[in-house]
Amino acid sequence: MTVRVRDGLRQEVLDANLTIPQVGLATLTWGNVSGVDREAGVFVIKPSGVPYEDLGLDDLVTVRLSDGAVVDGHLRPSTDTETHRCLYLAFPSIGGVTHTHSTRAVAFAQARRDIPVLGTTHADTFNGPIPVTPDLTAEQCAKDYEYNTGRVIVDLLKEDDQRAVEVPAALVANHGPFTWGPSARKSLEHAIICEAVADIALHTFALSPTAPPPPHLLNRHYTRKHGPDAYYGNPAPTS
Repeated sequence: MTVRVRDGLRQEVLDANLTIPQVGLATLTWGNVSGVDREAGVFVIKPSGVPYEDLGLDDLVTVRLSDGAVVDGHLRPSTDTETHRCLYLAFPSIGGVTHTHSTRAVAFAQARRDIPVLGTTHADTFNGPIPVTPDLTAEQCAKDYEYNTGRVIVDLLKEDDQRAVEVPAALVANHGPFTWGPSARKSLEHAIICEAVADIALHTFALSPTAPPPPHLLNRHYTRKHGPDAYYGNPAPTS
């Protein structure tokens, strides 16, 4: 039985997934994006292992939010589906989730290092470092591994939805970045920015092992794009 999701969600999820290789965030099939329809109680996600060039609307898989059951689709969902589901359940603000194995963000994850705030490029989007989780335990890997991957992110953020809004990304130790946002498209944008600031941080460290910026400058850049007094950009056109 086909489950109806809100208009445009499947196309948005497809477009976001197809953008992953276009912007250089994935090798082979190493990445996935999902988008949630909370009213319908489901989310739509990329199928497992399908090359991006072969991916179409009919290949996307719809998963029930409450228990992870597939309710629409002829393929198996991404192996990271349970991680996405865990994040949706923990943080009501999240409308989309992106996971990639982008090179520089993964380097920080494998080094078990936060991506620090070294300048305004980072502070424009993330109100603080992009944090890295603790290692998963042997028990967490042995059972419900993918869901536990989400749990270590949730625990890292102390189940604080506002913190998830202000820093919409985390690095899973030895694994890679998960990013999120109010939509699938926005979660992908945060993945692009996460990789960009990881790249900038690596270059900065090569020039200066310590490069602390003034906190007031970082705060100014974050608040001019976010919050009640934000003034960056222009309002969306009205029809």
